[in-house]
Amino acid sequence: MSKLVILNLGKGNLHSGFSFVTVQLFYEKSVDEPLQEAGNSQWRQFQGNLPASPILLDLYRRWQLLYELIYESRYINVGLRQSQPKDEDIKIDDADVTHFSDVDFYKVCDELQKQIDIWLDAEEFRHIDRQLRMQLSSDDEIRFIIQSEDILLRKLPWHLWRFFSDYPKAEVGLSSIEFETKAQVKNYTQQVKILAVLGDSKGINIDTDRRILESLPSAKTVFLVEPKHSELDTLLWDNQGWNILYFAGHSYSSHENNTGYIHINKKEYLNINNLTNALKKALKNGLKIAIFNSCDGLGLAQKLEDLHIPQIIVMRERVPDKVAQEFLKHFLTNFAEGQSFYVSVRQAREKLQGLESEFPAASWLPVIFQNPAEISPLWENLRGKNQELKKYISCSSSQLKINYKITLIASLIVTSLVTLIRYLGILQPWEMKAFDHLMQMQSPESEDSRLLIVGADEKDIRTYGYPLPDAVITRLLDKLQQYQPAAIGLNIVRDSPVPINDTASNQALINHFQKNHNLIAVCTLNNSPEQSIAPPSQSPGIPVGFVDLYNDQQQNNNQDKIVRRYLLSRSENPISEASPCITKYSFGWQLAYQYLNAKKIPVATFKDDWKFGTFVIKHLEKNSGGYQNLDARGNQLLINYRHTLDPIHIAQQVTLRDILNVDRDRFHPAWVKNRVVLIGVVAASVKDPHQTPEGEMRSLFIHAHVVSQLLSTVEDHRPLLWWLPKWSETLWIFCWSLTGSIVIWRVKISLHRGLALGICSAMLYGICWSIFALGGWIPLIPGIIALVAPWGVIWLGNTVYNKQQT
Repeated sequence: MSKLVILNLGKGNLHSGFSFVTVQLFYEKSVDEPLQEAGNSQWRQFQGNLPASPILLDLYRRWQLLYELIYESRYINVGLRQSQPKDEDIKIDDADVTHFSDVDFYKVCDELQKQIDIWLDAEEFRHIDRQLRMQLSSDDEIRFIIQSEDILLRKLPWHLWRFFSDYPKAEVGLSSIEFETKAQVKNYTQQVKILAVLGDSKGINIDTDRRILESLPSAKTVFLVEPKHSELDTLLWDNQGWNILYFAGHSYSSHENNTGYIHINKKEYLNINNLTNALKKALKNGLKIAIFNSCDGLGLAQKLEDLHIPQIIVMRERVPDKVAQEFLKHFLTNFAEGQSFYVSVRQAREKLQGLESEFPAASWLPVIFQNPAEISPLWENLRGKNQELKKYISCSSSQLKINYKITLIASLIVTSLVTLIRYLGILQPWEMKAFDHLMQMQSPESEDSRLLIVGADEKDIRTYGYPLPDAVITRLLDKLQQYQPAAIGLNIVRDSPVPINDTASNQALINHFQKNHNLIAVCTLNNSPEQSIAPPSQSPGIPVGFVDLYNDQQQNNNQDKIVRRYLLSRSENPISEASPCITKYSFGWQLAYQYLNAKKIPVATFKDDWKFGTFVIKHLEKNSGGYQNLDARGNQLLINYRHTLDPIHIAQQVTLRDILNVDRDRFHPAWVKNRVVLIGVVAASVKDPHQTPEGEMRSLFIHAHVVSQLLSTVEDHRPLLWWLPKWSETLWIFCWSLTGSIVIWRVKISLHRGLALGICSAMLYGICWSIFALGGWIPLIPGIIALVAPWGVIWLGNTVYNKQQT
């Protein structure tokens, strides 16, 4: 079984270290079968980091300097395949030339190998090394690809790492962090098609290269000897296509310009940019391998890599003629005999060690550059056998070429799906929980000084009895009216006398209601006439409000019973005449109306909404915010609970005895004047629990929250809750799905994608929280789903793509 290891060093360098290193391990059953998909057990990923190692940079520069000096001194006797034997990074002075020997060079070689092992044996990297060795066998063929954009890292002799001596069938290749696969036309023939460019041969013998290429079995080689630019360009554009592009002659790299130059004849030299279009065409027509058997090829490889050529072989430094010829011979012999591409390169490179007494460091020179989106072909694959040569993508990329079109399509698909499942109500329970969470995260507010809550606690019940007698309530109302309240709401149902035979006290209570029009009585609807509870009197002059509360049990498929809505006023009802509770207005509406009316602030209808002063209270509709298919009959308010430190402490609170006994320590008459007074029972023994986003509270306090919301809107400009129209919500969802798609497109590494999406999710949450503080209920849950779902859509697209390719 062959295996692929991709070591991604990220954006680090040897000066500052590598804070995030990932290794991906793939299992390949055979060279013409695809890698296992990322979700399969045949794929592994490990993480770690690497420390800085500036000593490696110093050693490599020293090694490179001595290498240059050795070949400078031998230049007359050694044919070099370089037209400009210099490197911008290498400065040679007379002192260097006269103070070195081969012994110095070999000492630097040994020290460089030692320091590479020390660096890669660092504690921070040891976990990766250990995991790899647990998964790999010494018999495995291993393609070990190192991903980095750093030029100096690419120059390091990675093959010296102890790892490669422990795995004799492993060979290293270099790669960019970003890569993609290119669609190719499958022009199958019975021969391997090679375009051999034999450039300027001054001082070297490239006839040997020609004889080696001519001797290959099952190959058709077209030779271009010292061609003109136009001749080379014409053949690269040839629709028959080429499997291998080979160049022999003089070349050099310009690291200042990040490019390389080849001398195609004695008068012309080209950089890769001059051949870009022709090479793209050759790649589309089936180019698999590019071999530049010439000097200083890292600059060439970098430009060729940008074109996404599958496999490239270059020489890292100046290469003697003899070394270039021997490498070509051994590599092509092994490759044509059926060895894998990587094993062929390793064996050919290692055989160059036999030349190192004459040509020091010869075995260090050949370097593979690999596009990780391609697997390496066998010779037989190139000549048309096992034609289904399959491609793969590591988990840090995609088998589909992700571009702006795929990104847009994925975004539209996700937006459509999220909008659909949201419309069907599937997301509604989650959106309601998100609403509750955002409500709880609001900044604390002070108590509402416009309200006073009079609550009968356990001691009041023991003192006065329960239900509270009519006489006690009448005494309480007499006391309160003396202090000139704006409105009084009695949240105690009283459809019959208490006690039952005390009709005199009950009549006194009714007289109180008839006399004081700022006193609000209550009744209940209870969804049917039989269960309704009447107000104390049906006299037309008595203001009455219904106290029914509606939770979201039916809206959320019985998943919660939280009160988030409040029915301000109800629509005309066919059963209303049969019900003893005939009022159209709620308890909270009546209290807010009485308060505002006392201040000469108008309350009127505006289209289908209520208008309090200059503020229109937008009612809930069938699809409002997170609600889908809501029973929106009547004029329903989305409650914006006042977020106090304790939700039941929304306003000043006193007991009945505090007022009846005029306890100056616990009650002051100024607390009543011009305020809304709500009266009810708060004793724990009288059960009245309701779930709200702020926790459990009694109905008395929920009515108080609604009254406070209405009055705060008019007088304090406290924001009402609002939501976007449907088209705006759809656009919002699309924007986040597009954001997620762009992250998948631009971020190649899975963990980095996850981190990026996590950051985007945090930003989404922050935006929704900030807007909610201003009253806006923006889709949070649909936005998060839309953000991460493109990953799944693209993964599914890859799965379908893979099946089509098999």
